[in-house]
Amino acid sequence: MSERIFSLLGRKDYIPADSEELMRRLRVPPHRHLELQAVLDELEQAGSLARIKGSRYVQSFEADLISGRIRMDRAGRGFLQPDEAGLKEIVIPESATGTALHEDRVLVRRETKPKGLRTGTPGPDSGVVVRILERRRTQIVGTLQRGQRFSYVVPDDPRIPHDIYVPEPRDVGRRAQVGDKVVVELREWLSRNTNPEGEVVEVLGAPDAAGVDMLSVLRQYDLPLHFPKLVLQEANAVGSTIQARDLSGRQDCRRHRVITIDPDDAKDFDDAISLERASPGQWRLWVHIADVSHYVKPGSALDHEARKRGNSTYLVDRVIPMLPEALSNELCSLKPNVDRLTKCVEFLVSTDGRVVNAKFYSAVIHSQRRFTYREVLAILQRKSASDPIEQMVHQAHELAQNLRRARFKAGSLELDFPETKIRLDEQGHLTRIEKVENDVSHQLIEEFMLLANEAVASRLMHLHRPAVYRVHEEPDEARLRDYREEVLSHNVPCGNLRQRSEVQRLLLKLSSLPIGPALKIGFLKSLMRARYAVEPLGHYGLAKNKYTHFTSPIRRYADLLVHRSLFDQKLSSPSMLKQTAEHISTTERNSADAERASKDVKRFAYLNEQLKSGRLERYPAFVTDVRNFGFFVDVPGLAMSGVVPLSTMEDDFYVFDAARGLLVGRRTRRIIRLGDQITVQVAKVDTFKKQVDFRLTKLDSPKARPMTRPQHSGRAIEPPAAGKQSRVPRGESVRRTRRGQ
Repeated sequence: MSERIFSLLGRKDYIPADSEELMRRLRVPPHRHLELQAVLDELEQAGSLARIKGSRYVQSFEADLISGRIRMDRAGRGFLQPDEAGLKEIVIPESATGTALHEDRVLVRRETKPKGLRTGTPGPDSGVVVRILERRRTQIVGTLQRGQRFSYVVPDDPRIPHDIYVPEPRDVGRRAQVGDKVVVELREWLSRNTNPEGEVVEVLGAPDAAGVDMLSVLRQYDLPLHFPKLVLQEANAVGSTIQARDLSGRQDCRRHRVITIDPDDAKDFDDAISLERASPGQWRLWVHIADVSHYVKPGSALDHEARKRGNSTYLVDRVIPMLPEALSNELCSLKPNVDRLTKCVEFLVSTDGRVVNAKFYSAVIHSQRRFTYREVLAILQRKSASDPIEQMVHQAHELAQNLRRARFKAGSLELDFPETKIRLDEQGHLTRIEKVENDVSHQLIEEFMLLANEAVASRLMHLHRPAVYRVHEEPDEARLRDYREEVLSHNVPCGNLRQRSEVQRLLLKLSSLPIGPALKIGFLKSLMRARYAVEPLGHYGLAKNKYTHFTSPIRRYADLLVHRSLFDQKLSSPSMLKQTAEHISTTERNSADAERASKDVKRFAYLNEQLKSGRLERYPAFVTDVRNFGFFVDVPGLAMSGVVPLSTMEDDFYVFDAARGLLVGRRTRRIIRLGDQITVQVAKVDTFKKQVDFRLTKLDSPKARPMTRPQHSGRAIEPPAAGKQSRVPRGESVRRTRRGQ
């Protein structure tokens, strides 16, 4: 019936009608009137239809009503990603977000401004939230506090600005104390002008009690600790070894020199490679990916749970896997010296990196060696040995670098930021933060995974099969224009950023400037965020028109769907794939937020311990924004950002020069500007606001410098959150940016 309704409402001669008139026009018999009304209510709740005056129905877009998922920032602004492909992001001012919370599905009325005689590029679309269609989250974690007349909970998530009023906790297993971490079930919240109300449903404990920090993250992001019993039963039922019947219809690649290259703490090996010389100017490359689809069938309990989770989540102290360990770490993992089932992309590639042809088939392999990145880097740093596998590693490196050069020549952007890995002791305390470089050992695997992802997307498009694609849309023109003006204000040459060559030229220039990292963060902020969609919209960061995710089915449900689309005879419906694409885009963002939060709680505890002990460490940092109250800094050694308030600057009284975007010491004439390299120590940790204040070290003595740089735009810039190096999804260079993962 939905199709008939949309067909009628989409006609040019349609006049808005109520349900009774629609019943007559659709020739629905009277006894099905309730069924029609139920469908209309469902479509209205989904945001597809809108009810206007007189309870008459129109399609939402005709009333400038757009449904989609809203993302909030710390300033309270919302950004709507419309459900309909091709629609631009809509910016929602803080005052117009209503009672929407981060990741809710909402209905937004888009503001339409008269064009008049204006010329030039229009600014971003804006709108007002008119209805909450679906709450993403109904339970919120926070800290219990008591006022004189009532109790309230301060949410851990800084994107929720309102405290939540709660009655005295009862029947929650233990007595709640002021300052305890608790879980609140939200009740109905009708107006932004009043505080939301809720009920404490779980008391987690004191925030400094063992394990409460990570338990808070698990509850806040609704991450499950256990698999349902039926899921575990299905996983265990498949056994632990390959059976003879599993080999039917597969190409036998067990004699090939197959290897895996992964982080040293990895257990779920998704991918493996093999390389042989095909002719003097050509190589034969095999990219093997774990055949998860052989074990996880559509409609099974395993499949249902994998879709629900969407992806594995890699917290700082544990993994929340998409699949039970019997599959993720055992039967599906491409471990060495055992037979494993794979989906294979076999390439014939020229020495300069040009793909001659590609074949796709099911295979069986027997991996001969499990390498870590460190081991591969050590091999590449010495001359090729007599070991044939090490020789293959050298050859694979040469081919990967040729592929990499060809990719950047085609317009791919270098958007990676240095990554970090947090090391914990047995008690869960942070011991050190390691910097992880994207060196040639990582690039070796990354280039082959990119190649496979692109080849599979091309094959799916050629076959016209419904599938899920990885898309990264072009940035909004207005944002690029604003960013270009900011770059030019710092005397950095910058051409038309709509031209990819100019973007590459700028990024190369920034890599050699002291101010470069801060300005690069600004560019990352101007990008859209990568997501999943059923439309092959291409990948801006990688400069690829055809791209999907194929290479990590153990930890990404998207890849499992792509395997099915490519190899299965029974195809999924486009409508189901569209719903799933939106769902897994949401779970991916949720996991990224959870990973970041898990690192934050450990870093905050680490810095608080420094404050308590008085043993303050010094960290190199650089200035990312200057304001009248202080300046923002990025601290690479901690992989975090913070602010240096002027109140901590004891060497002088600093005056904010708004015209030049500078802070100037009145006595010393010291200048603080964007990109300055400084040394800081922690000054204050606000666990409620999730913010850290730093102060300059005494060793960072003032010095006078001429004021030569002009105005800075004055926007706060935050660095991209560092991805978890041990499990960065391979096959995508745009790893983790504020608006473009």
